[in-house]
Amino acid sequence: MKDQINKIRELLDELEKEDQSEQDIQFVKNFDAFEIPSIIVSIADYLLPDLTPIEAVIYWYLFRHSILKNGQQYIRVGQSSLTNITSSHYKGKDAISSHSVRLALKGLQEKEAISIAGDITQSGSMYKVNLPDEIQSCLEREKAQRVIEDIPVDEKKELDYYNIAENRLRVFERDGFKCHYCNKQLTRFSATLDHIQPVSKGGDNSFDNLITSCLHCNSQRGNRPVMDIILQKENDS
Repeated sequence: MKDQINKIRELLDELEKEDQSEQDIQFVKNFDAFEIPSIIVSIADYLLPDLTPIEAVIYWYLFRHSILKNGQQYIRVGQSSLTNITSSHYKGKDAISSHSVRLALKGLQEKEAISIAGDITQSGSMYKVNLPDEIQSCLEREKAQRVIEDIPVDEKKELDYYNIAENRLRVFERDGFKCHYCNKQLTRFSATLDHIQPVSKGGDNSFDNLITSCLHCNSQRGNRPVMDIILQKENDS
């Protein structure tokens, strides 16, 4: 009986993996552990000001055991486990009730910090842990706090907006992190760059020759002219 239960759980895990979106797959592909410090800073600066103490404890726990642990945004956890975790942070004070944890989870969902990503099982609920890049309130706070500074121009780096990470980000920001073809909202982890004039036809990696694209549209285009894809999207809609 125990073996059968384990097999069922394995099948459910496989189904959940199959349900991952293109954006989830692209996140895993693009995720770089060296970006963890900047991610943590963005969480502290742009997300935590919106969270209650209990919400913050739960969010950090989910972040620690998903993105920080294995580079994926998903984690399955039970409410009782979260109640024990939050209570351990308030020793000597009133114990945190399961009701308080439920309210905190609801608050995190309403603030877009987490989202339900699967059915509830005996092991708990499946949550997706969202990053500030995916949370509208964080994007607005970041925009409001952004200070434009004069940065010395390094022409050698500025020429390549495709291979240099900080330059790629400038193209994504210019396009509002939206796919040029289907207008899908993306993040720095799910966005890709597409050459307007393909390299095979003489195109370069300059700022004006690159556009933001989702993985699907980028793959679909190939070496076809940009307008062909735009007209196809318009006809499909």
